[in-house]
Amino acid sequence: MRIIEGFQPAKSVLSRQPGAEFPPASPALRQRMKEIFGTEINPEQAVGQIINEVRSRGDAALFDYTLKIDGAKLASLEVSKKQIASAYQEVDEELVLALQLAAERICSFHLEQKRSIWSSAAKPGSGQLIRSLERIGAYAPGGTACYPSTVLMTAIPARVAGVKEVILVTPPKSNGAVPPPTLVAADIAQVDRVFSIGGAQAIAALAFGTESVPKVDKICGPGNIFVVLAKKLVYGIVDLDGLQGPSEVLIIADETANPQYCAADLLAQAEHDPLASAILITPSSWLADEVNQEVEQQLKGLERQAIAAESLQNRGMIAVVADIDEAIELANLYAPEHLCLMIRKADAYIDQISNAGCIFIGGNSTVVLGDYVLGPSHVLPTGATARFSSPLNILDFIKLISLVNVDEASLPQLGRAASIIARAEGLEAHARAVERRLKAK
Repeated sequence: MRIIEGFQPAKSVLSRQPGAEFPPASPALRQRMKEIFGTEINPEQAVGQIINEVRSRGDAALFDYTLKIDGAKLASLEVSKKQIASAYQEVDEELVLALQLAAERICSFHLEQKRSIWSSAAKPGSGQLIRSLERIGAYAPGGTACYPSTVLMTAIPARVAGVKEVILVTPPKSNGAVPPPTLVAADIAQVDRVFSIGGAQAIAALAFGTESVPKVDKICGPGNIFVVLAKKLVYGIVDLDGLQGPSEVLIIADETANPQYCAADLLAQAEHDPLASAILITPSSWLADEVNQEVEQQLKGLERQAIAAESLQNRGMIAVVADIDEAIELANLYAPEHLCLMIRKADAYIDQISNAGCIFIGGNSTVVLGDYVLGPSHVLPTGATARFSSPLNILDFIKLISLVNVDEASLPQLGRAASIIARAEGLEAHARAVERRLKAK
Protein backbone atom coordinates (compact mmCIF):
# COMPACT_ATOMS: atom_id res chain seq x y z
CA MET A 1 0.00 0.00 0.00
CA ARG A 2 1.21 3.52 -0.65
CA ILE A 3 2.22 5.54 2.39
CA ILE A 4 1.57 9.30 2.45
CA GLU A 5 3.44 11.47 4.92
CA GLY A 6 1.83 14.59 6.38
CA PHE A 7 -1.59 16.14 6.86
CA GLN A 8 -1.74 18.33 3.74
CA PRO A 9 -0.74 15.60 1.25
CA ALA A 10 -3.26 13.25 2.88
CA LYS A 11 -5.95 15.94 2.78
CA SER A 12 -5.47 16.46 -0.95
CA VAL A 13 -5.98 12.74 -1.55
CA LEU A 14 -8.94 12.28 0.82
CA SER A 15 -10.91 15.35 -0.29
CA ARG A 16 -13.90 14.33 -2.40
CA GLN A 17 -17.40 15.38 -3.39
CA PRO A 18 -20.33 13.28 -2.12
CA GLY A 19 -21.65 10.65 -4.50
CA ALA A 20 -21.01 7.13 -5.72
CA GLU A 21 -17.60 7.00 -7.35
CA PHE A 22 -17.33 4.84 -10.45
CA PRO A 23 -14.46 5.00 -12.93
CA PRO A 24 -15.05 5.00 -16.70
CA ALA A 25 -16.20 1.67 -18.08
CA SER A 26 -13.31 -0.73 -18.68
CA PRO A 27 -12.64 -2.10 -22.18
CA ALA A 28 -14.04 -5.46 -21.06
CA LEU A 29 -17.23 -3.86 -19.78
CA ARG A 30 -17.64 -1.78 -22.94
CA GLN A 31 -17.26 -4.92 -25.03
CA ARG A 32 -19.78 -6.77 -22.88
CA MET A 33 -22.32 -3.96 -23.26
CA LYS A 34 -21.76 -3.96 -27.02
CA GLU A 35 -22.51 -7.69 -27.09
CA ILE A 36 -25.72 -7.19 -25.13
CA PHE A 37 -27.05 -4.08 -26.87
CA GLY A 38 -25.53 -4.54 -30.33
CA THR A 39 -23.87 -1.12 -30.39
CA GLU A 40 -21.31 1.05 -28.57
CA ILE A 41 -23.03 2.28 -25.42
CA ASN A 42 -22.04 3.66 -22.01
CA PRO A 43 -23.48 2.50 -18.67
CA GLU A 44 -25.89 5.46 -18.38
CA GLN A 45 -27.30 4.77 -21.85
CA ALA A 46 -27.53 1.05 -21.14
CA VAL A 47 -29.46 1.62 -17.92
CA GLY A 48 -31.80 4.11 -19.60
CA GLN A 49 -32.58 1.60 -22.35
CA ILE A 50 -33.21 -1.20 -19.86
CA ILE A 51 -35.55 0.95 -17.79
CA ASN A 52 -37.53 2.06 -20.85
CA GLU A 53 -37.92 -1.51 -22.09
CA VAL A 54 -39.01 -2.87 -18.72
CA ARG A 55 -41.51 -0.03 -18.41
CA SER A 56 -42.98 -0.72 -21.87
CA ARG A 57 -42.58 -4.50 -22.21
CA GLY A 58 -42.87 -5.66 -18.60
CA ASP A 59 -42.11 -9.31 -17.90
CA ALA A 60 -40.93 -9.98 -21.46
CA ALA A 61 -38.08 -7.49 -21.02
CA LEU A 62 -37.16 -9.05 -17.66
CA PHE A 63 -36.90 -12.51 -19.21
CA ASP A 64 -34.85 -11.16 -22.11
CA TYR A 65 -32.35 -9.18 -20.01
CA THR A 66 -31.95 -11.97 -17.46
CA LEU A 67 -30.92 -14.24 -20.32
CA LYS A 68 -28.67 -11.65 -21.99
CA ILE A 69 -26.96 -10.34 -18.87
CA ASP A 70 -27.04 -13.21 -16.36
CA GLY A 71 -27.10 -16.06 -18.88
CA ALA A 72 -30.13 -17.54 -17.12
CA LYS A 73 -33.19 -18.77 -19.00
CA LEU A 74 -35.98 -18.54 -16.48
CA ALA A 75 -39.23 -20.49 -16.50
CA SER A 76 -40.65 -18.09 -13.91
CA LEU A 77 -39.52 -14.77 -12.50
CA GLU A 78 -40.81 -15.56 -9.01
CA VAL A 79 -39.24 -18.10 -6.70
CA SER A 80 -41.91 -20.42 -5.35
CA LYS A 81 -42.58 -21.03 -1.67
CA LYS A 82 -41.64 -24.66 -2.26
CA GLN A 83 -38.23 -23.64 -3.61
CA ILE A 84 -37.65 -21.39 -0.62
CA ALA A 85 -38.57 -24.16 1.82
CA SER A 86 -36.33 -26.70 0.08
CA ALA A 87 -33.36 -24.29 0.27
CA TYR A 88 -32.88 -25.28 3.92
CA GLN A 89 -31.84 -28.75 2.76
CA GLU A 90 -28.95 -27.24 0.80
CA VAL A 91 -27.57 -25.04 3.58
CA ASP A 92 -25.44 -26.16 6.52
CA GLU A 93 -27.25 -26.08 9.84
CA GLU A 94 -24.48 -23.89 11.28
CA LEU A 95 -25.21 -21.23 8.66
CA VAL A 96 -28.94 -21.38 9.40
CA LEU A 97 -28.25 -20.90 13.12
CA ALA A 98 -25.85 -18.02 12.38
CA LEU A 99 -28.43 -16.29 10.19
CA GLN A 100 -31.07 -16.77 12.88
CA LEU A 101 -28.76 -15.23 15.50
CA ALA A 102 -28.04 -12.29 13.20
CA ALA A 103 -31.77 -11.85 12.54
CA GLU A 104 -32.56 -11.79 16.25
CA ARG A 105 -29.96 -9.10 16.91
CA ILE A 106 -31.02 -6.98 13.92
CA CYS A 107 -34.64 -7.23 15.05
CA SER A 108 -33.79 -6.32 18.67
CA PHE A 109 -31.76 -3.28 17.63
CA HIS A 110 -34.52 -1.89 15.43
CA LEU A 111 -37.28 -2.72 17.92
CA GLU A 112 -35.45 -0.54 20.44
CA GLN A 113 -35.28 2.25 17.87
CA LYS A 114 -38.99 1.83 17.16
CA ARG A 115 -39.90 2.06 20.84
CA SER A 116 -37.92 5.28 21.12
CA ILE A 117 -39.58 6.86 18.09
CA TRP A 118 -43.13 5.73 18.79
CA SER A 119 -42.99 6.76 22.46
CA SER A 120 -42.05 10.32 21.48
CA ALA A 121 -44.87 10.69 18.94
CA ALA A 122 -47.41 13.40 19.69
CA LYS A 123 -50.82 12.58 21.06
CA PRO A 124 -53.70 12.32 18.56
CA GLY A 125 -55.12 15.72 17.65
CA SER A 126 -51.86 17.56 17.23
CA GLY A 127 -48.34 16.99 16.07
CA GLN A 128 -47.71 14.01 13.79
CA LEU A 129 -49.04 10.62 12.81
CA ILE A 130 -46.62 7.78 12.07
CA ARG A 131 -47.54 5.53 9.16
CA SER A 132 -45.57 2.64 7.69
CA LEU A 133 -45.00 2.26 3.97
CA GLU A 134 -47.27 -0.23 2.23
CA ARG A 135 -44.74 -2.14 0.12
CA ILE A 136 -40.96 -1.94 -0.28
CA GLY A 137 -38.45 -3.63 -2.54
CA ALA A 138 -35.14 -4.93 -1.21
CA TYR A 139 -32.20 -5.55 -3.53
CA ALA A 140 -29.62 -8.20 -2.59
CA PRO A 141 -26.55 -8.26 -4.87
CA GLY A 142 -25.35 -11.41 -6.60
CA GLY A 143 -22.60 -11.88 -9.12
CA THR A 144 -19.31 -13.14 -7.69
CA ALA A 145 -20.86 -13.78 -4.25
CA CYS A 146 -24.24 -14.10 -2.56
CA TYR A 147 -25.33 -11.86 0.28
CA PRO A 148 -27.87 -13.41 2.65
CA SER A 149 -26.76 -10.83 5.22
CA THR A 150 -28.06 -8.01 3.01
CA VAL A 151 -31.46 -9.70 2.91
CA LEU A 152 -31.59 -9.60 6.71
CA MET A 153 -30.23 -6.06 6.93
CA THR A 154 -32.88 -4.64 4.60
CA ALA A 155 -35.99 -6.76 5.17
CA ILE A 156 -35.93 -6.94 8.97
CA PRO A 157 -35.88 -3.16 9.63
CA ALA A 158 -38.75 -2.85 7.17
CA ARG A 159 -40.70 -5.54 9.01
CA VAL A 160 -40.05 -3.93 12.39
CA ALA A 161 -41.24 -0.60 11.02
CA GLY A 162 -44.54 -2.23 10.05
CA VAL A 163 -44.18 -2.44 6.25
CA LYS A 164 -47.03 -4.63 5.04
CA GLU A 165 -45.26 -6.31 2.11
CA VAL A 166 -41.55 -6.88 1.48
CA ILE A 167 -40.40 -7.87 -2.02
CA LEU A 168 -36.89 -9.22 -2.60
CA VAL A 169 -35.09 -9.10 -5.95
CA THR A 170 -31.72 -10.74 -6.49
CA PRO A 171 -29.79 -11.91 -9.56
CA PRO A 172 -29.97 -15.63 -10.40
CA LYS A 173 -26.98 -17.80 -11.16
CA SER A 174 -26.53 -18.94 -14.76
CA ASN A 175 -28.67 -22.01 -14.00
CA GLY A 176 -31.55 -19.72 -13.08
CA ALA A 177 -31.42 -20.51 -9.37
CA VAL A 178 -31.13 -18.07 -6.50
CA PRO A 179 -28.39 -19.21 -4.07
CA PRO A 180 -29.94 -21.25 -1.22
CA PRO A 181 -28.42 -19.08 1.57
CA THR A 182 -30.20 -16.06 0.09
CA LEU A 183 -33.52 -17.93 0.09
CA VAL A 184 -33.04 -19.14 3.66
CA ALA A 185 -32.32 -15.56 4.76
CA ALA A 186 -35.46 -14.39 2.94
CA ASP A 187 -37.52 -16.94 4.85
CA ILE A 188 -35.97 -16.00 8.19
CA ALA A 189 -36.58 -12.29 7.48
CA GLN A 190 -40.22 -13.00 6.54
CA VAL A 191 -39.90 -11.68 3.01
CA ASP A 192 -43.25 -12.01 1.23
CA ARG A 193 -42.10 -12.64 -2.34
CA VAL A 194 -38.76 -13.34 -4.02
CA PHE A 195 -37.94 -12.63 -7.68
CA SER A 196 -34.84 -13.94 -9.44
CA ILE A 197 -34.00 -10.75 -11.30
CA GLY A 198 -31.10 -8.36 -10.79
CA GLY A 199 -29.40 -5.27 -12.14
CA ALA A 200 -31.13 -2.25 -13.63
CA GLN A 201 -34.00 -4.42 -14.86
CA ALA A 202 -34.88 -5.39 -11.27
CA ILE A 203 -34.87 -1.76 -10.15
CA ALA A 204 -37.10 -0.80 -13.08
CA ALA A 205 -39.52 -3.63 -12.29
CA LEU A 206 -39.86 -2.49 -8.68
CA ALA A 207 -40.30 1.13 -9.69
CA PHE A 208 -42.93 0.69 -12.40
CA GLY A 209 -44.34 -2.79 -11.79
CA THR A 210 -44.82 -5.52 -14.37
CA GLU A 211 -47.30 -8.34 -14.90
CA SER A 212 -45.50 -10.35 -12.20
CA VAL A 213 -43.55 -7.86 -10.10
CA PRO A 214 -45.60 -5.43 -7.99
CA LYS A 215 -44.74 -1.74 -7.92
CA VAL A 216 -43.23 -0.67 -4.60
CA ASP A 217 -43.10 2.57 -2.63
CA LYS A 218 -39.40 2.42 -1.83
CA ILE A 219 -36.30 0.54 -3.01
CA CYS A 220 -33.43 -0.23 -0.66
CA GLY A 221 -30.20 -2.14 -0.78
CA PRO A 222 -26.75 -1.82 -2.39
CA GLY A 223 -25.67 -2.87 -5.88
CA ASN A 224 -23.22 -2.37 -8.71
CA ILE A 225 -22.91 0.64 -11.03
CA PHE A 226 -25.97 -0.40 -13.05
CA VAL A 227 -28.11 -0.72 -9.93
CA VAL A 228 -26.95 2.68 -8.62
CA LEU A 229 -27.59 4.39 -11.97
CA ALA A 230 -31.02 2.79 -12.21
CA LYS A 231 -31.92 3.95 -8.70
CA LYS A 232 -30.95 7.50 -9.66
CA LEU A 233 -33.17 7.40 -12.73
CA VAL A 234 -36.28 6.10 -10.96
CA TYR A 235 -36.03 8.39 -7.95
CA GLY A 236 -39.24 10.36 -7.68
CA ILE A 237 -41.25 7.46 -9.09
CA VAL A 238 -40.27 5.63 -5.91
CA ASP A 239 -38.32 6.62 -2.83
CA LEU A 240 -34.76 5.39 -2.26
CA ASP A 241 -32.64 4.57 0.77
CA GLY A 242 -29.57 6.08 -0.89
CA LEU A 243 -27.05 5.48 -3.66
CA GLN A 244 -24.58 3.10 -2.09
CA GLY A 245 -21.37 2.77 -4.04
CA PRO A 246 -18.25 0.66 -3.46
CA SER A 247 -17.47 -0.34 0.12
CA GLU A 248 -14.97 1.66 2.18
CA VAL A 249 -13.22 1.60 5.54
CA LEU A 250 -11.07 4.21 7.26
CA ILE A 251 -9.09 3.09 10.29
CA ILE A 252 -7.61 5.53 12.78
CA ALA A 253 -4.94 3.71 14.79
CA ASP A 254 -2.13 4.62 17.14
CA GLU A 255 0.91 2.71 18.43
CA THR A 256 -1.32 0.66 20.76
CA ALA A 257 -3.19 -0.92 17.85
CA ASN A 258 -2.58 -4.49 16.73
CA PRO A 259 -1.03 -4.38 13.23
CA GLN A 260 -2.50 -7.76 12.38
CA TYR A 261 -6.01 -6.54 13.20
CA CYS A 262 -5.53 -3.39 11.14
CA ALA A 263 -4.29 -5.33 8.12
CA ALA A 264 -7.06 -7.91 8.42
CA ASP A 265 -9.75 -5.22 8.48
CA LEU A 266 -8.25 -3.42 5.49
CA LEU A 267 -8.24 -6.66 3.51
CA ALA A 268 -11.79 -7.51 4.60
CA GLN A 269 -13.01 -4.40 2.79
CA ALA A 270 -10.62 -4.67 -0.13
CA GLU A 271 -11.86 -8.13 -1.06
CA HIS A 272 -15.36 -6.79 -1.70
CA ASP A 273 -14.59 -5.14 -5.00
CA PRO A 274 -11.68 -3.65 -6.98
CA LEU A 275 -13.35 -0.27 -6.38
CA ALA A 276 -13.45 -0.69 -2.58
CA SER A 277 -11.39 1.74 -0.49
CA ALA A 278 -9.24 0.67 2.47
CA ILE A 279 -7.47 3.50 4.34
CA LEU A 280 -5.37 3.70 7.49
CA ILE A 281 -4.50 6.99 9.22
CA THR A 282 -1.99 6.90 12.07
CA PRO A 283 0.47 9.15 13.93
CA SER A 284 2.82 6.16 14.23
CA SER A 285 5.37 5.54 11.46
CA TRP A 286 6.15 2.22 13.12
CA LEU A 287 2.54 1.10 12.88
CA ALA A 288 2.31 2.24 9.26
CA ASP A 289 5.27 0.04 8.30
CA GLU A 290 4.06 -2.92 10.35
CA VAL A 291 0.56 -2.80 8.86
CA ASN A 292 1.97 -2.52 5.35
CA GLN A 293 4.03 -5.66 5.89
CA GLU A 294 1.07 -7.46 7.44
CA VAL A 295 -1.12 -6.62 4.47
CA GLU A 296 1.42 -8.20 2.12
CA GLN A 297 1.60 -11.35 4.24
CA GLN A 298 -2.14 -11.75 4.81
CA LEU A 299 -2.93 -11.08 1.16
CA LYS A 300 -1.15 -14.29 0.17
CA GLY A 301 -3.50 -17.21 -0.31
CA LEU A 302 -6.75 -15.27 -0.12
CA GLU A 303 -9.39 -16.72 -2.40
CA ARG A 304 -10.17 -13.21 -3.65
CA GLN A 305 -6.52 -12.14 -3.66
CA ALA A 306 -6.64 -10.57 -7.11
CA ILE A 307 -9.65 -8.42 -6.23
CA ALA A 308 -8.16 -7.30 -2.90
CA ALA A 309 -4.77 -6.56 -4.46
CA GLU A 310 -6.31 -4.40 -7.18
CA SER A 311 -8.37 -2.51 -4.61
CA LEU A 312 -5.37 -1.83 -2.40
CA GLN A 313 -3.18 -0.78 -5.31
CA ASN A 314 -5.67 1.66 -6.79
CA ARG A 315 -7.66 2.92 -3.79
CA GLY A 316 -5.79 1.86 -0.66
CA MET A 317 -3.46 4.11 1.34
CA ILE A 318 -1.76 4.66 4.68
CA ALA A 319 -1.44 8.26 5.89
CA VAL A 320 1.01 9.21 8.62
CA VAL A 321 -0.02 12.41 10.44
CA ALA A 322 1.08 14.34 13.51
CA ASP A 323 -1.61 13.22 15.98
CA ILE A 324 -5.09 11.75 16.45
CA ASP A 325 -6.77 15.15 16.12
CA GLU A 326 -5.39 15.47 12.58
CA ALA A 327 -6.52 11.93 11.83
CA ILE A 328 -10.06 12.71 12.96
CA GLU A 329 -10.11 15.91 10.89
CA LEU A 330 -9.22 13.86 7.82
CA ALA A 331 -11.84 11.25 8.70
CA ASN A 332 -14.55 13.90 8.94
CA LEU A 333 -13.42 15.28 5.60
CA TYR A 334 -13.55 11.85 3.95
CA ALA A 335 -16.86 10.86 5.66
CA PRO A 336 -16.29 7.10 5.42
CA GLU A 337 -18.85 4.34 5.34
CA HIS A 338 -17.00 2.49 8.14
CA LEU A 339 -14.78 4.32 10.64
CA CYS A 340 -12.67 2.21 13.03
CA LEU A 341 -11.05 3.72 16.13
CA MET A 342 -8.14 1.50 17.20
CA ILE A 343 -6.67 4.06 19.56
CA ARG A 344 -6.05 4.59 23.27
CA LYS A 345 -9.18 5.91 25.06
CA ALA A 346 -11.21 5.71 21.85
CA ASP A 347 -14.44 6.67 23.64
CA ALA A 348 -13.02 10.11 24.41
CA TYR A 349 -12.85 10.99 20.70
CA ILE A 350 -16.38 10.04 19.63
CA ASP A 351 -17.78 13.54 20.16
CA GLN A 352 -15.25 14.89 17.64
CA ILE A 353 -16.60 12.68 14.86
CA SER A 354 -19.33 14.24 12.74
CA ASN A 355 -19.22 12.28 9.45
CA ALA A 356 -19.33 8.48 9.34
CA GLY A 357 -21.79 5.77 8.46
CA CYS A 358 -20.87 3.58 11.44
CA ILE A 359 -18.15 3.93 14.09
CA PHE A 360 -16.37 0.84 15.39
CA ILE A 361 -14.75 1.45 18.77
CA GLY A 362 -11.71 -0.52 19.89
CA GLY A 363 -9.72 -3.43 18.52
CA ASN A 364 -12.45 -6.03 19.01
CA SER A 365 -15.02 -4.07 17.01
CA THR A 366 -14.15 -5.27 13.53
CA VAL A 367 -16.33 -4.13 10.64
CA VAL A 368 -17.01 -7.77 9.87
CA LEU A 369 -19.13 -8.11 13.01
CA GLY A 370 -21.10 -5.07 11.87
CA ASP A 371 -21.55 -6.67 8.47
CA TYR A 372 -23.34 -9.63 9.98
CA VAL A 373 -24.39 -9.82 13.61
CA LEU A 374 -24.12 -6.64 15.71
CA GLY A 375 -27.61 -5.34 14.94
CA PRO A 376 -27.45 -2.02 13.05
CA SER A 377 -28.03 -2.42 9.32
CA HIS A 378 -24.90 -2.75 7.22
CA VAL A 379 -26.54 -0.71 4.44
CA LEU A 380 -24.57 2.49 5.05
CA PRO A 381 -23.87 5.77 3.24
CA THR A 382 -20.81 5.64 0.99
CA GLY A 383 -18.96 8.10 -1.21
CA ALA A 384 -18.92 10.86 1.46
CA THR A 385 -22.73 10.90 1.64
CA ALA A 386 -22.34 10.25 5.39
CA ARG A 387 -22.07 14.05 5.51
CA PHE A 388 -25.83 14.25 5.09
CA SER A 389 -27.37 10.77 5.19
CA SER A 390 -27.80 7.89 7.64
CA PRO A 391 -27.59 4.11 7.80
CA LEU A 392 -30.69 2.20 6.75
CA ASN A 393 -33.07 2.09 9.73
CA ILE A 394 -36.78 2.02 10.47
CA LEU A 395 -37.12 5.73 9.67
CA ASP A 396 -36.58 4.70 6.04
CA PHE A 397 -39.81 2.72 6.14
CA ILE A 398 -42.19 5.16 7.81
CA LYS A 399 -43.68 8.49 6.88
CA LEU A 400 -45.04 11.28 9.04
CA ILE A 401 -48.40 12.95 8.54
CA SER A 402 -48.81 16.32 10.22
CA LEU A 403 -51.92 16.93 12.34
CA VAL A 404 -53.52 20.37 12.78
CA ASN A 405 -56.38 21.07 15.19
CA VAL A 406 -56.90 24.76 16.03
CA ASP A 407 -58.91 25.39 19.19
CA GLU A 408 -61.14 28.42 19.92
CA ALA A 409 -58.63 30.04 22.25
CA SER A 410 -55.74 30.14 19.79
CA LEU A 411 -57.68 31.13 16.65
CA PRO A 412 -57.73 34.95 17.18
CA GLN A 413 -53.96 35.33 17.60
CA LEU A 414 -52.98 32.77 14.95
CA GLY A 415 -55.65 33.91 12.52
CA ARG A 416 -54.65 37.56 12.71
CA ALA A 417 -50.97 36.70 12.04
CA ALA A 418 -51.91 34.43 9.14
CA SER A 419 -54.08 37.12 7.60
CA ILE A 420 -51.30 39.71 7.78
CA ILE A 421 -48.77 37.37 6.13
CA ALA A 422 -51.27 36.35 3.43
CA ARG A 423 -51.95 39.96 2.44
CA ALA A 424 -48.23 40.69 2.44
CA GLU A 425 -47.86 37.92 -0.12
CA GLY A 426 -50.73 39.30 -2.22
CA LEU A 427 -52.99 36.30 -1.60
CA GLU A 428 -56.29 37.93 -0.66
CA ALA A 429 -58.34 34.72 -0.79
CA HIS A 430 -55.99 33.24 1.76
CA ALA A 431 -56.54 36.21 4.07
CA ARG A 432 -60.32 36.14 3.63
CA ALA A 433 -60.48 32.41 4.43
CA VAL A 434 -59.14 33.00 7.91
CA GLU A 435 -60.84 36.41 8.40
CA ARG A 436 -64.27 34.84 7.86
CA ARG A 437 -63.56 32.57 10.81
CA LEU A 438 -62.38 35.49 12.92
CA LYS A 439 -65.57 37.47 12.19
CA ALA A 440 -67.70 34.50 13.12
CA LYS A 441 -66.36 34.50 16.67
